[in-house]
Amino acid sequence: MKQLTLKGEFTLRGKGLHTGAHIEATFCPAPDNHGYKIQRTDLEDQPIIDALAENVVSTMRGTVVAKGEATVSTIEHAMSALYACGVDNCLIKVNGPEIPILDGSAKPFYDAILEVGLEEQSSDKDFYYVKHKVEVVDPETGSKLMLLPDDEFSLDVKVNFESEVLANQYATLDHIADFGTEIARARTFVFVREVDELFKAGLIKGGDLDNAIVIYEQAKPQEELDKLADLIGVPHHNADVFGFINERPLIAPNEPARHKLMDLIGDISLIGRPLKGRVIATKPGHTVNVQLAKALRSDIKRQEIQAPIYNPNQEPLMDNNEIRRCIPHRYPFLLVDKVIDKSDNFIVGVKNVTTNEPFFQGHFPQEPVMPGVLLVEAMAQTGGLLVLSVVDEPERYSTYFMKIDNVKFRQKVVPGDTLIFHVSFMTPLRRGMAVMKGRAFVGEKVVSECEFMAQIIKNK
Repeated sequence: MKQLTLKGEFTLRGKGLHTGAHIEATFCPAPDNHGYKIQRTDLEDQPIIDALAENVVSTMRGTVVAKGEATVSTIEHAMSALYACGVDNCLIKVNGPEIPILDGSAKPFYDAILEVGLEEQSSDKDFYYVKHKVEVVDPETGSKLMLLPDDEFSLDVKVNFESEVLANQYATLDHIADFGTEIARARTFVFVREVDELFKAGLIKGGDLDNAIVIYEQAKPQEELDKLADLIGVPHHNADVFGFINERPLIAPNEPARHKLMDLIGDISLIGRPLKGRVIATKPGHTVNVQLAKALRSDIKRQEIQAPIYNPNQEPLMDNNEIRRCIPHRYPFLLVDKVIDKSDNFIVGVKNVTTNEPFFQGHFPQEPVMPGVLLVEAMAQTGGLLVLSVVDEPERYSTYFMKIDNVKFRQKVVPGDTLIFHVSFMTPLRRGMAVMKGRAFVGEKVVSECEFMAQIIKNK
Protein backbone atom coordinates (compact mmCIF):
# COMPACT_ATOMS: atom_id res chain seq x y z
CA MET A 1 0.00 0.00 0.00
CA LYS A 2 1.27 3.44 -0.95
CA GLN A 3 1.29 6.54 1.22
CA LEU A 4 -1.51 9.06 0.68
CA THR A 5 -1.79 12.83 0.88
CA LEU A 6 -4.50 15.34 0.02
CA LYS A 7 -5.18 16.16 -3.63
CA GLY A 8 -5.52 19.82 -2.72
CA GLU A 9 -5.84 22.09 0.27
CA PHE A 10 -8.94 23.12 2.17
CA THR A 11 -9.67 25.59 4.98
CA LEU A 12 -12.03 25.25 7.93
CA ARG A 13 -13.00 28.22 10.09
CA GLY A 14 -14.54 28.39 13.54
CA LYS A 15 -13.96 29.29 17.16
CA GLY A 16 -11.53 27.57 19.46
CA LEU A 17 -13.11 25.47 22.20
CA HIS A 18 -10.84 26.80 24.94
CA THR A 19 -9.81 30.28 23.71
CA GLY A 20 -13.10 31.25 22.06
CA ALA A 21 -11.05 32.98 19.34
CA HIS A 22 -11.95 32.79 15.64
CA ILE A 23 -9.44 30.44 14.03
CA GLU A 24 -8.65 29.25 10.50
CA ALA A 25 -6.99 25.91 9.82
CA THR A 26 -5.77 25.09 6.31
CA PHE A 27 -4.98 21.46 5.49
CA CYS A 28 -2.32 21.12 2.78
CA PRO A 29 -0.81 18.26 0.78
CA ALA A 30 2.64 17.17 1.93
CA PRO A 31 5.47 15.08 0.40
CA ASP A 32 6.29 11.43 1.08
CA ASN A 33 7.32 10.55 4.65
CA HIS A 34 6.32 14.02 5.89
CA GLY A 35 3.79 12.79 8.45
CA TYR A 36 1.41 15.15 10.25
CA LYS A 37 2.81 18.60 11.04
CA ILE A 38 1.11 21.74 12.34
CA GLN A 39 2.37 25.26 11.53
CA ARG A 40 1.51 28.32 13.64
CA THR A 41 1.19 30.96 10.91
CA ASP A 42 0.26 33.67 13.41
CA LEU A 43 3.68 33.60 15.09
CA GLU A 44 6.67 35.53 13.80
CA ASP A 45 8.87 32.58 12.87
CA GLN A 46 5.88 30.38 11.90
CA PRO A 47 7.19 27.31 13.77
CA ILE A 48 6.23 23.83 12.57
CA ILE A 49 5.31 21.24 15.22
CA ASP A 50 5.54 17.51 14.51
CA ALA A 51 2.26 15.90 15.60
CA LEU A 52 4.01 13.10 17.51
CA ALA A 53 3.48 11.71 20.98
CA GLU A 54 6.81 12.96 22.33
CA ASN A 55 5.72 16.54 21.57
CA VAL A 56 2.54 16.35 23.70
CA VAL A 57 2.84 18.80 26.61
CA SER A 58 -0.68 18.66 28.06
CA THR A 59 -3.74 16.41 28.00
CA MET A 60 -6.16 18.56 29.98
CA ARG A 61 -9.50 18.53 28.10
CA GLY A 62 -7.67 17.88 24.84
CA THR A 63 -4.30 16.97 23.37
CA VAL A 64 -1.73 19.76 23.15
CA VAL A 65 1.51 19.57 21.15
CA ALA A 66 4.34 22.06 21.33
CA LYS A 67 7.68 23.14 19.93
CA GLY A 68 9.43 25.57 22.21
CA GLU A 69 6.90 28.19 23.25
CA ALA A 70 4.55 27.45 20.35
CA THR A 71 1.58 25.21 21.19
CA VAL A 72 -1.48 23.90 19.39
CA SER A 73 -4.34 22.31 21.34
CA THR A 74 -7.49 20.30 20.60
CA ILE A 75 -5.82 18.49 17.69
CA GLU A 76 -7.46 15.10 18.27
CA HIS A 77 -10.57 15.53 16.10
CA ALA A 78 -8.59 16.60 13.03
CA MET A 79 -6.00 13.88 13.64
CA SER A 80 -8.65 11.17 13.89
CA ALA A 81 -10.24 12.26 10.59
CA LEU A 82 -6.88 12.28 8.76
CA TYR A 83 -5.97 8.89 10.22
CA ALA A 84 -9.34 7.31 9.41
CA CYS A 85 -9.15 8.53 5.81
CA GLY A 86 -5.74 6.92 5.43
CA VAL A 87 -3.86 10.21 5.00
CA ASP A 88 -0.16 9.74 5.81
CA ASN A 89 1.22 13.20 5.01
CA CYS A 90 -0.41 16.56 5.74
CA LEU A 91 0.65 20.06 6.80
CA ILE A 92 -1.94 21.95 8.84
CA LYS A 93 -1.52 25.74 8.88
CA VAL A 94 -3.36 27.32 11.79
CA ASN A 95 -3.50 30.99 12.78
CA GLY A 96 -4.08 30.41 16.49
CA PRO A 97 -3.21 28.21 19.45
CA GLU A 98 -5.79 25.51 18.74
CA ILE A 99 -7.66 23.73 15.96
CA PRO A 100 -11.23 25.10 15.64
CA ILE A 101 -13.81 22.98 17.46
CA LEU A 102 -16.50 23.40 14.73
CA ASP A 103 -19.45 21.18 15.77
CA GLY A 104 -17.43 19.26 18.38
CA SER A 105 -16.97 16.19 16.20
CA ALA A 106 -14.61 14.93 13.46
CA LYS A 107 -17.31 15.09 10.77
CA PRO A 108 -16.41 18.50 9.24
CA PHE A 109 -12.78 17.42 8.89
CA TYR A 110 -13.73 14.00 7.53
CA ASP A 111 -16.16 15.45 4.96
CA ALA A 112 -13.65 18.06 3.79
CA ILE A 113 -10.97 15.39 3.28
CA LEU A 114 -13.32 13.27 1.20
CA GLU A 115 -14.41 16.30 -0.83
CA VAL A 116 -10.86 17.37 -1.74
CA GLY A 117 -9.79 13.76 -2.39
CA LEU A 118 -6.64 11.75 -1.82
CA GLU A 119 -3.52 11.33 -3.93
CA GLU A 120 -1.35 8.23 -3.96
CA GLN A 121 2.37 8.80 -3.44
CA SER A 122 5.45 6.79 -4.43
CA SER A 123 6.57 5.56 -0.97
CA ASP A 124 5.09 2.52 0.76
CA LYS A 125 3.01 2.91 3.92
CA ASP A 126 5.12 2.13 6.96
CA PHE A 127 2.79 0.19 9.26
CA TYR A 128 3.43 -0.46 12.92
CA TYR A 129 2.48 -4.09 13.55
CA VAL A 130 1.43 -5.10 17.05
CA LYS A 131 3.17 -8.43 17.72
CA HIS A 132 2.52 -8.92 21.43
CA LYS A 133 0.25 -7.54 24.13
CA VAL A 134 0.99 -3.98 25.25
CA GLU A 135 -0.76 -2.62 28.33
CA VAL A 136 -0.90 0.87 29.83
CA VAL A 137 -2.67 1.58 33.13
CA ASP A 138 -3.39 4.82 34.98
CA PRO A 139 -3.95 3.80 38.64
CA GLU A 140 -5.38 7.20 39.60
CA THR A 141 -8.27 7.09 37.15
CA GLY A 142 -8.60 3.33 36.66
CA SER A 143 -8.01 3.82 32.92
CA LYS A 144 -6.53 0.88 31.07
CA LEU A 145 -5.52 0.41 27.43
CA MET A 146 -4.57 -2.96 26.02
CA LEU A 147 -3.13 -3.43 22.55
CA LEU A 148 -3.31 -6.86 20.91
CA PRO A 149 -2.13 -8.28 17.57
CA ASP A 150 -4.68 -8.09 14.75
CA ASP A 151 -4.65 -8.10 10.95
CA GLU A 152 -6.34 -4.69 10.85
CA PHE A 153 -6.79 -1.62 13.04
CA SER A 154 -9.82 -1.96 15.32
CA LEU A 155 -10.98 -0.61 18.67
CA ASP A 156 -13.25 -1.47 21.60
CA VAL A 157 -14.04 1.27 24.13
CA LYS A 158 -15.81 0.98 27.50
CA VAL A 159 -16.62 4.05 29.59
CA ASN A 160 -18.01 4.44 33.10
CA PHE A 161 -18.66 7.86 34.65
CA GLU A 162 -20.55 6.64 37.74
CA SER A 163 -23.50 8.74 36.70
CA GLU A 164 -27.19 7.89 36.52
CA VAL A 165 -27.42 9.79 33.24
CA LEU A 166 -24.17 8.53 31.71
CA ALA A 167 -23.17 5.25 33.31
CA ASN A 168 -21.64 2.28 31.46
CA GLN A 169 -21.34 2.63 27.70
CA TYR A 170 -19.60 0.65 25.00
CA ALA A 171 -18.48 1.45 21.45
CA THR A 172 -16.59 -0.58 18.89
CA LEU A 173 -15.06 -0.06 15.46
CA ASP A 174 -14.07 -3.24 13.66
CA HIS A 175 -13.29 -1.58 10.32
CA ILE A 176 -11.77 1.87 9.96
CA ALA A 177 -13.81 2.29 6.76
CA ASP A 178 -16.91 2.63 9.00
CA PHE A 179 -15.48 5.69 10.79
CA GLY A 180 -17.49 8.13 8.67
CA THR A 181 -20.87 6.54 9.40
CA GLU A 182 -20.35 5.26 12.95
CA ILE A 183 -17.87 7.57 14.73
CA ALA A 184 -17.17 10.86 12.94
CA ARG A 185 -20.41 12.61 14.04
CA ALA A 186 -19.94 11.90 17.77
CA ARG A 187 -19.61 15.21 19.65
CA THR A 188 -17.48 16.10 22.64
CA PHE A 189 -19.30 16.28 25.96
CA VAL A 190 -19.05 17.91 29.37
CA PHE A 191 -20.81 17.53 32.72
CA VAL A 192 -22.47 20.59 34.25
CA ARG A 193 -20.56 19.89 37.48
CA GLU A 194 -17.27 20.38 35.57
CA VAL A 195 -18.12 23.67 33.89
CA ASP A 196 -17.25 26.07 36.72
CA GLU A 197 -13.83 24.50 37.34
CA LEU A 198 -13.03 24.47 33.64
CA PHE A 199 -13.83 28.18 33.34
CA LYS A 200 -11.68 28.91 36.37
CA ALA A 201 -8.85 27.04 34.61
CA GLY A 202 -9.25 29.32 31.57
CA LEU A 203 -10.78 26.61 29.39
CA ILE A 204 -13.95 26.06 27.27
CA LYS A 205 -14.41 29.78 26.55
CA GLY A 206 -15.77 28.73 23.15
CA GLY A 207 -17.98 25.91 24.40
CA ASP A 208 -21.71 25.98 23.71
CA LEU A 209 -24.63 23.70 22.89
CA ASP A 210 -23.67 23.75 19.20
CA ASN A 211 -20.29 22.08 19.76
CA ALA A 212 -20.70 19.99 22.91
CA ILE A 213 -23.15 17.70 24.65
CA VAL A 214 -23.89 19.09 28.12
CA ILE A 215 -24.93 16.57 30.76
CA TYR A 216 -26.78 17.54 33.94
CA GLU A 217 -26.71 14.65 36.43
CA GLN A 218 -25.98 16.07 39.90
CA ALA A 219 -28.55 18.26 41.62
CA LYS A 220 -27.76 21.97 41.92
CA PRO A 221 -29.82 24.90 43.25
CA GLN A 222 -31.76 26.54 40.43
CA GLU A 223 -29.96 29.86 41.00
CA GLU A 224 -26.53 28.25 40.71
CA LEU A 225 -27.56 26.32 37.60
CA ASP A 226 -28.87 29.53 36.01
CA LYS A 227 -25.54 31.28 36.66
CA LEU A 228 -23.66 28.45 34.94
CA ALA A 229 -26.09 28.59 32.02
CA ASP A 230 -25.42 32.33 31.65
CA LEU A 231 -21.69 31.68 31.91
CA ILE A 232 -21.65 29.37 28.89
CA GLY A 233 -24.42 31.20 27.05
CA VAL A 234 -27.09 28.49 27.04
CA PRO A 235 -30.79 28.60 27.97
CA HIS A 236 -31.79 28.05 31.58
CA HIS A 237 -32.64 24.47 32.54
CA ASN A 238 -35.01 23.10 35.18
CA ALA A 239 -32.79 22.02 38.10
CA ASP A 240 -35.17 19.15 38.89
CA VAL A 241 -34.76 17.48 35.50
CA PHE A 242 -31.61 15.42 34.90
CA GLY A 243 -30.35 14.46 31.45
CA PHE A 244 -28.85 15.88 28.26
CA ILE A 245 -29.78 19.53 27.98
CA ASN A 246 -29.02 19.91 24.25
CA GLU A 247 -31.93 20.47 21.86
CA ARG A 248 -30.09 18.56 19.15
CA PRO A 249 -30.69 14.85 19.82
CA LEU A 250 -27.92 12.31 20.32
CA ILE A 251 -26.78 10.50 17.18
CA ALA A 252 -26.97 7.28 19.22
CA PRO A 253 -27.49 6.40 22.90
CA ASN A 254 -23.74 5.71 23.19
CA GLU A 255 -22.59 8.92 21.49
CA PRO A 256 -20.22 9.81 24.38
CA ALA A 257 -18.51 6.39 24.10
CA ARG A 258 -18.21 6.86 20.34
CA HIS A 259 -16.60 10.22 20.92
CA LYS A 260 -14.11 8.65 23.33
CA LEU A 261 -13.26 6.14 20.60
CA MET A 262 -12.75 8.99 18.16
CA ASP A 263 -10.42 10.79 20.58
CA LEU A 264 -8.48 7.55 21.02
CA ILE A 265 -7.92 7.27 17.26
CA GLY A 266 -6.68 10.86 17.16
CA ASP A 267 -4.20 10.24 19.98
CA ILE A 268 -2.99 6.94 18.50
CA SER A 269 -2.24 8.75 15.24
CA LEU A 270 0.58 10.46 17.16
CA ILE A 271 2.74 7.33 16.84
CA GLY A 272 3.49 8.59 13.33
CA ARG A 273 2.56 5.36 11.55
CA PRO A 274 -0.66 3.55 10.62
CA LEU A 275 -1.20 0.80 13.18
CA LYS A 276 -2.29 -2.79 12.73
CA GLY A 277 -3.63 -4.10 16.01
CA ARG A 278 -6.71 -4.09 18.24
CA VAL A 279 -7.09 -1.57 21.04
CA ILE A 280 -9.25 -2.52 24.02
CA ALA A 281 -9.80 0.57 26.16
CA THR A 282 -11.45 0.85 29.57
CA LYS A 283 -12.20 4.44 30.63
CA PRO A 284 -9.86 5.97 28.02
CA GLY A 285 -8.78 9.60 28.23
CA HIS A 286 -6.17 11.77 26.60
CA THR A 287 -3.61 11.14 29.35
CA VAL A 288 -3.59 7.36 29.13
CA ASN A 289 -4.06 7.48 25.34
CA VAL A 290 -0.88 9.51 24.97
CA GLN A 291 0.95 7.20 27.39
CA LEU A 292 0.25 4.33 25.00
CA ALA A 293 1.30 6.41 21.99
CA LYS A 294 4.56 7.35 23.74
CA ALA A 295 5.28 3.69 24.55
CA LEU A 296 4.86 2.78 20.88
CA ARG A 297 6.97 5.76 19.81
CA SER A 298 9.79 4.52 22.09
CA ASP A 299 9.63 1.13 20.39
CA ILE A 300 9.73 2.75 16.95
CA LYS A 301 12.80 4.80 17.91
CA ARG A 302 14.63 1.70 19.15
CA GLN A 303 14.52 0.14 15.72
CA GLU A 304 14.39 1.93 12.41
CA ILE A 305 12.31 -0.86 10.91
CA GLN A 306 10.20 -3.61 12.48
CA ALA A 307 11.01 -7.22 11.78
CA PRO A 308 8.71 -8.41 8.97
CA ILE A 309 5.83 -10.62 10.00
CA TYR A 310 6.47 -14.22 8.97
CA ASN A 311 3.61 -16.69 8.83
CA PRO A 312 4.95 -20.11 7.73
CA ASN A 313 1.41 -21.22 6.87
CA GLN A 314 1.02 -18.50 4.24
CA GLU A 315 1.75 -19.28 0.60
CA PRO A 316 5.00 -17.57 -0.50
CA LEU A 317 5.03 -15.03 -3.31
CA MET A 318 8.00 -16.90 -4.78
CA ASP A 319 9.01 -20.45 -3.88
CA ASN A 320 12.44 -21.99 -4.41
CA ASN A 321 11.67 -23.04 -7.98
CA GLU A 322 10.63 -19.52 -8.98
CA ILE A 323 13.72 -18.10 -7.31
CA ARG A 324 15.94 -20.50 -9.29
CA ARG A 325 14.32 -19.27 -12.49
CA CYS A 326 15.21 -15.66 -11.66
CA ILE A 327 18.77 -15.88 -10.33
CA PRO A 328 21.62 -18.21 -11.39
CA HIS A 329 22.74 -19.29 -7.90
CA ARG A 330 22.66 -23.01 -7.09
CA TYR A 331 23.70 -25.34 -4.28
CA PRO A 332 25.61 -24.69 -2.13
CA PHE A 333 25.34 -20.96 -2.78
CA LEU A 334 21.59 -20.32 -3.14
CA LEU A 335 20.82 -18.61 0.17
CA VAL A 336 17.15 -17.60 -0.21
CA ASP A 337 14.46 -20.25 0.25
CA LYS A 338 11.37 -18.15 -0.53
CA VAL A 339 9.98 -14.63 -0.87
CA ILE A 340 7.03 -13.76 1.38
CA ASP A 341 6.42 -10.07 0.60
CA LYS A 342 7.33 -7.57 -2.09
CA SER A 343 6.41 -4.14 -3.40
CA ASP A 344 7.98 -1.75 -5.89
CA ASN A 345 10.40 -0.57 -3.19
CA PHE A 346 11.16 -3.54 -0.94
CA ILE A 347 11.27 -7.33 -0.75
CA VAL A 348 11.21 -9.84 2.13
CA GLY A 349 12.99 -13.19 1.80
CA VAL A 350 13.41 -16.18 4.12
CA LYS A 351 16.32 -18.57 4.72
CA ASN A 352 15.97 -21.54 7.07
CA VAL A 353 19.40 -22.29 8.54
CA THR A 354 19.90 -26.01 9.18
CA THR A 355 22.73 -28.00 10.69
CA ASN A 356 23.33 -29.55 7.24
CA GLU A 357 24.65 -26.32 5.71
CA PRO A 358 28.03 -27.21 4.12
CA PHE A 359 29.82 -24.17 5.58
CA PHE A 360 29.24 -25.43 9.13
CA GLN A 361 31.78 -28.20 8.51
CA GLY A 362 34.59 -25.68 8.78
CA HIS A 363 32.92 -22.64 10.40
CA PHE A 364 33.24 -23.97 13.04
CA PRO A 365 33.19 -27.73 13.80
CA GLN A 366 32.71 -27.24 17.55
CA GLU A 367 30.60 -24.07 17.34
CA PRO A 368 28.64 -23.76 14.08
CA VAL A 369 28.21 -20.08 13.14
CA MET A 370 26.99 -18.81 9.77
CA PRO A 371 29.76 -16.68 8.18
CA GLY A 372 28.98 -12.97 8.08
CA VAL A 373 29.97 -12.75 4.44
CA LEU A 374 27.20 -15.24 3.60
CA LEU A 375 24.66 -13.10 5.46
CA VAL A 376 25.65 -10.23 3.20
CA GLU A 377 25.47 -12.51 0.17
CA ALA A 378 22.00 -13.70 1.17
CA MET A 379 20.78 -10.10 1.48
CA ALA A 380 22.31 -9.36 -1.92
CA GLN A 381 20.54 -12.33 -3.50
CA THR A 382 17.25 -11.12 -2.00
CA GLY A 383 17.98 -7.65 -3.38
CA GLY A 384 18.75 -9.20 -6.76
CA LEU A 385 15.24 -10.67 -6.84
CA LEU A 386 13.86 -7.18 -6.13
CA VAL A 387 15.92 -5.60 -8.92
CA LEU A 388 15.16 -8.32 -11.47
CA SER A 389 11.44 -8.03 -10.78
CA VAL A 390 11.41 -4.76 -12.76
CA VAL A 391 12.75 -6.29 -16.01
CA ASP A 392 11.13 -8.60 -18.54
CA GLU A 393 12.59 -12.09 -18.76
CA PRO A 394 14.62 -11.80 -15.53
CA GLU A 395 16.33 -15.12 -16.24
CA ARG A 396 18.27 -13.34 -19.02
CA TYR A 397 19.87 -10.91 -16.53
CA SER A 398 22.24 -11.12 -13.58
CA THR A 399 23.04 -8.71 -10.77
CA TYR A 400 26.59 -8.04 -9.60
CA PHE A 401 28.00 -6.35 -6.51
CA MET A 402 29.71 -3.03 -7.13
CA LYS A 403 30.07 -1.72 -3.58
CA ILE A 404 29.25 -2.71 0.02
CA ASP A 405 29.10 -0.13 2.82
CA ASN A 406 28.22 0.12 6.51
CA VAL A 407 28.19 -3.60 7.19
CA LYS A 408 27.28 -4.49 10.77
CA PHE A 409 26.99 -7.84 12.52
CA ARG A 410 24.98 -7.69 15.74
CA GLN A 411 24.33 -11.32 16.65
CA LYS A 412 25.56 -14.73 15.47
CA VAL A 413 23.34 -16.99 13.35
CA VAL A 414 23.33 -20.69 14.22
CA PRO A 415 21.56 -23.89 13.09
CA GLY A 416 17.82 -23.74 13.77
CA ASP A 417 17.54 -19.98 13.11
CA THR A 418 15.08 -18.64 10.54
CA LEU A 419 16.57 -15.64 8.78
CA ILE A 420 14.22 -13.00 7.42
CA PHE A 421 15.76 -10.54 4.96
CA HIS A 422 14.27 -7.09 4.35
CA VAL A 423 15.90 -5.31 1.40
CA SER A 424 14.72 -1.93 0.10
CA PHE A 425 15.81 0.63 -2.48
CA MET A 426 17.67 3.61 -1.04
CA THR A 427 17.50 5.48 -4.35
CA PRO A 428 15.45 4.95 -7.51
CA LEU A 429 16.80 2.40 -9.99
CA ARG A 430 18.74 4.26 -12.72
CA ARG A 431 20.69 2.96 -15.72
CA GLY A 432 20.66 -0.52 -14.29
CA MET A 433 22.25 0.65 -11.02
CA ALA A 434 20.56 -0.09 -7.71
CA VAL A 435 21.52 1.17 -4.25
CA MET A 436 19.84 -0.90 -1.53
CA LYS A 437 19.66 -1.31 2.24
CA GLY A 438 19.53 -4.83 3.60
CA ARG A 439 18.67 -6.11 7.06
CA ALA A 440 18.68 -9.67 8.34
CA PHE A 441 16.44 -10.58 11.28
CA VAL A 442 16.16 -13.57 13.56
CA GLY A 443 12.89 -13.17 15.42
CA GLU A 444 12.58 -9.48 16.33
CA LYS A 445 16.34 -8.81 16.40
CA VAL A 446 18.51 -7.43 13.62
CA VAL A 447 21.48 -9.78 13.26
CA SER A 448 23.15 -8.01 10.34
CA GLU A 449 22.69 -5.01 8.07
CA CYS A 450 24.47 -3.41 5.16
CA GLU A 451 24.16 -1.02 2.23
CA PHE A 452 25.21 -2.13 -1.22
CA MET A 453 25.23 -1.12 -4.86
CA ALA A 454 24.47 -3.61 -7.61
CA GLN A 455 24.30 -3.51 -11.38
CA ILE A 456 21.97 -5.37 -13.72
CA ILE A 457 23.79 -6.92 -16.68
CA LYS A 458 22.21 -8.84 -19.53
CA ASN A 459 23.64 -12.33 -19.87
CA LYS A 460 25.49 -13.13 -23.12
